[in-house]
Amino acid sequence: MLGDSLSAGYGIRPAQGWVALLEKRLQTEGYEYRVVNASVSGETSGGGLQRLPRALELHKPSVVIVELGANDGLRGLPVAQTRENLAKIVATAQQAGAKVLLIGMRLPPNYGPRYTNDFTRMYREIAEDRGVALVPFLLETVALKAPLMQADGLHPTAQAQPALLDTVWPHLEPLLQKN
Repeated sequence: MLGDSLSAGYGIRPAQGWVALLEKRLQTEGYEYRVVNASVSGETSGGGLQRLPRALELHKPSVVIVELGANDGLRGLPVAQTRENLAKIVATAQQAGAKVLLIGMRLPPNYGPRYTNDFTRMYREIAEDRGVALVPFLLETVALKAPLMQADGLHPTAQAQPALLDTVWPHLEPLLQKN
């Protein structure tokens, strides 16, 4: 799992986060995978790209879940730069022999329609270009539900984490193999 605060479990106990819940679901469903959460709060796509080769070397994953880009967007970084970084992340993981699940994000409308539309479209285009699975928007079922979001309005609460996993699972499960 290569992500940012949304996957690192910002503001909640790590064991409550959707990535920790993913490991439990894998076990319950009979999948023999070990989950390594290499997510870092505040991470950008550029930071993830820099960290990825070492993580691939250390863990030799069969599946890589990429949940990055939100911090790039919130900082107003050029979409083309974020796209290039994410495409390189996906390609690097694929070259290492991993299947990839790309998790998309959306930005608040105050960034303007052109930037937000380009940002949202970027994930779909990368997924199509690289032939990888895509979760269109991680926060789809929780973003507009105030009780499921922390006071900052950006990070889901502990109560929202099962819903995040339920958003990811249908896109991830087809990539998995039972031993």
